[in-house]
Amino acid sequence: MIHKEGIPWILYPLFFSTTALVFKKKKLAAAGLVLSALNAYIFRDPKREPVLNPELIVSPADGKIVLCKIEEKKDWYPGALWRIGIFIRLWDLHINKSPVTGKILKMSCFKEENKEKQIYLIEREDGCPFWIIQIGGLIIRRIKSFVLPGDDVVTGDPIGIIKYGSRVELFFPLEGTEIYVKEGYKVFAGETILGRIPLKT
Repeated sequence: MIHKEGIPWILYPLFFSTTALVFKKKKLAAAGLVLSALNAYIFRDPKREPVLNPELIVSPADGKIVLCKIEEKKDWYPGALWRIGIFIRLWDLHINKSPVTGKILKMSCFKEENKEKQIYLIEREDGCPFWIIQIGGLIIRRIKSFVLPGDDVVTGDPIGIIKYGSRVELFFPLEGTEIYVKEGYKVFAGETILGRIPLKT
């Protein structure tokens, strides 16, 4: 299955390829077909089994964990946090998914060091906060969100896409958290379990 955001990226190279064939430019036509096929792979949206346990934290992105560390107090949170960075390679799935079930409390987008960033704050039903940061890559800096503040999301729901994107970071509280991954692990969006935070009663 191809996500609708990828359809123009597939059709434009096909149109280019067809035009090149009309003018008997076989090499250009072949290049267009290859690019179209590559985009079809990049913008795929495979069905994945949902994680139903509300205490589990799943990966928001496909890719490789390049950062897994404890961060001390931030301006936006009084306690220590886990920070997990996932590098999205060109051939990885580019759709990002909610790591937990909860509500989108806040979203903000800004540019920093020639990179576009989109931040989502998701709050679980017990008030536990999770921050997801999409970071646009160097090829094409295009981040598209599928959700709005106030939306309810379920673990594994698509929240956005980084077109040819490069990285997603996830922050959540250190206290009471069990972590099941480390740097170097390959992870899959909406499927790989990163850790667990017991629900507060």
